[in-house]
Amino acid sequence: MACLTDIEWSEALIRRFDTAGPRYTSYPTADRFAPEFDEAAYRGHLAERAQASAKPPLSIYVHLPFCESLCYFCACNKIITRDHSRSAEYLGYLLREIAMVAPEMGGERHVSQLHLGGGTPTFFTLAELARLTDTLRRHLDFAPNAELSVEIDPRTVTADTLSELGALGFNRTSFGVQDFDPAVQQAVNRIQPLAMVERALGASRDAGFESINVDLIYGLPRQTVASFDRTLDEVVRLAPDRIALYNYAHLPSRFKAQRLIDASELPRAEDRLRIFMRATQRLLDAGYVYIGLDHFAKPDDELSRALRAGSLHRNFQGYTTKAECDLVGFGVSAIGKIGRSYCQSTRSVKTYYERLDEGKLPVERGLTLSADDVLRREIVMTLMCSMPLQYRAIEARHDIEFARYFEDELRALAPLVEAELVEMNEEGIRILPKGRLFVRACAMMFDQYLGRPSAASYSKLI
Repeated sequence: MACLTDIEWSEALIRRFDTAGPRYTSYPTADRFAPEFDEAAYRGHLAERAQASAKPPLSIYVHLPFCESLCYFCACNKIITRDHSRSAEYLGYLLREIAMVAPEMGGERHVSQLHLGGGTPTFFTLAELARLTDTLRRHLDFAPNAELSVEIDPRTVTADTLSELGALGFNRTSFGVQDFDPAVQQAVNRIQPLAMVERALGASRDAGFESINVDLIYGLPRQTVASFDRTLDEVVRLAPDRIALYNYAHLPSRFKAQRLIDASELPRAEDRLRIFMRATQRLLDAGYVYIGLDHFAKPDDELSRALRAGSLHRNFQGYTTKAECDLVGFGVSAIGKIGRSYCQSTRSVKTYYERLDEGKLPVERGLTLSADDVLRREIVMTLMCSMPLQYRAIEARHDIEFARYFEDELRALAPLVEAELVEMNEEGIRILPKGRLFVRACAMMFDQYLGRPSAASYSKLI
């Protein structure tokens, strides 16, 4: 994989291809899920997979929705409360769901990944998290090298908490930092001084966590190129193993919390672009490898090694080193992927409890993929990982003639080829180093759903 440190992306190039589009943690994307996909459909796909001769490993996602305070930028499904007794009730239902689903997965299914997301997972007590992990281990077989990751709010943890999480088997942490500037933190209602974050990262290292990720967000209110540069100074000094540099999408019509943000304080489009370009260059200069989309990792990180080896993968949890997995989601709003299907649980805690009380799985919507969906999913995910797309391999697996099947899509790629972002020849398609920032634009060419009505509001590519 070519080095990006010598590449310059002009503002004109970015503006030309900086359209709105999906992030492609799945294809088709979640806004295409339909309520016609119900519990019976989900159970049917579980049964089909359980009876298959070849069963892929499992990736488990558990959604823990509670937070003590509201971050104005947040678009996650969360419940703001200081009543910690609510976690015990939720956990009881969560364990019930796990007990209902686990027997239907079939035997010989090793768990290669577990991720606790939220919300704030550490809203739950250590005893509750221990009960959760014990239940998962009792029902499922975890691989010896399984990745166990947990999202951390630095305001909610101590060194003892992180040490206990390590004792439970967690080996990866992800910290929500966003920005170190006090004015920005005040504008988004998330006050967490640098010293607090530094102590949490240090405690993670002392506890033996193998990988530490830091989330940053650009485009927040009161941010400037200079202020975010100071945040980057500290992030580079703290040297996390991975960094996610997210673009803030201000969609107050969809996310009520964002209505509390003063839109007049958001940086102008020109400044957002300069913040992004400056941040990308700073991280590359600091030695981080650009993994894709908005993710960076140290050269010796597993993600970087997978990128070099051509074995990178992508799913609802982002970029991963693990081979294609079935993803099982537990908890409100959790999304899963079983074979050629997607499934999402209800977003309402009340409905979640009611369905489980009735002995039913809390399925709200989903999708059974057609043969064309499966074909396009392989293409989209290959491109999103900046892997070469080889026509013959696709043709053999899907019994198509690539050039004829995708005649319109290949023609639509011409502007990306002309801009030296993508290379096409008789063998396949390759994302060029200069095009790594624009993989979403390339993947969009193969998305047959984009021309259809959708309730989704996509973010800009950059």
